[in-house]
Amino acid sequence: MTDKGRKRPLLAVVLAFIFPGLGHFYLRKWVRGLLWLGLLFMLSVVFVVTGAIDPVTQLSIEAISSSYQSRPTEVTIGSVVITTLNVVDAYWVAVNENQAQEVEAGTTCPNCGKELDEDIDFCHWCTTQLEPVEADQQ
Repeated sequence: MTDKGRKRPLLAVVLAFIFPGLGHFYLRKWVRGLLWLGLLFMLSVVFVVTGAIDPVTQLSIEAISSSYQSRPTEVTIGSVVITTLNVVDAYWVAVNENQAQEVEAGTTCPNCGKELDEDIDFCHWCTTQLEPVEADQQ
């Protein structure tokens, strides 16, 4: 099988760790990515204390730092849980998508794992002689 359509699970994990939803966007799972992003946003909206930032000085570094330090512990724990579950889900989706593509691709060489032509009885990549496939096994 060629690597053309394969997704890299490690890259999906890194992107999901950077920000929830990015790994799923890389995997082109748009709705799933938006759900993870929305979940993190809802956690922030529901639990963040309103009024922690003064509207006049909300763009200063001190105001942002004090708002970050004054957030409840539940928000920090929730963010870690959401990010961890998002990373695991991005990895799981990438691996399952790659396995589904391998199944669709057809037969692969038992020695090197690359895709085989159906009309020859050896692997043209590593020259391994293949056992003939019986008609009832197909």
